Amino acid sequence: MIADAGVLYGAVDVREPRHRDARDVLAGWEGEIVVSAFTAAEADYLILSRLGIDAQLAFVEDLSGAYLVDSLDPSELKLAAEVCRLHRDLELGLADASIVVLAKKWRTRAIATFDYRHFRALVPLQGDAFELHPDS
Repeated sequence: MIADAGVLYGAVDVREPRHRDARDVLAGWEGEIVVSAFTAAEADYLILSRLGIDAQLAFVEDLSGAYLVDSLDPSELKLAAEVCRLHRDLELGLADASIVVLAKKWRTRAIATFDYRHFRALVPLQGDAFELHPDS
C-alpha cells in the first residue's frame, strides 16, 4: 500500500476527526507501507507546523521503522510530471503524482488516503482503479 500525507498526518493528530481511521488502516495493513519521499516531506511539514517538534520527531522515527520511504529516479520524475500534466484540471501536486508512479513501481492499487477527490479521478498507470483505504 502507498500512504498519502493526509493519512500519515491523521494517524499522528489525535484531534483529527478521522484519526482512528488513519491509525487503524496503517496499523492493520499486513503488507509493506510505502511512503513517497515527497509525501513524507509534506506530512513532516504538516506535523511540525501544527503539532510541534515532539510529534515531528516521533513521526520521523516511525518513518525509519514502520514505513518504506521510496523516492523517484529521473525517469520516474518525468512520469510524475506527465501525470500532473495529464490531470492539470485536478491541480495535482508532485506528492500525489509520486504516489501514482510508486503504485505502478510497487505493483499495487492500494492507497491509504483521505483525498478521495483526486484518487477517485486518477487511473493507475497499470490500469483498473485505485483501492482507497480507509474506504469512504
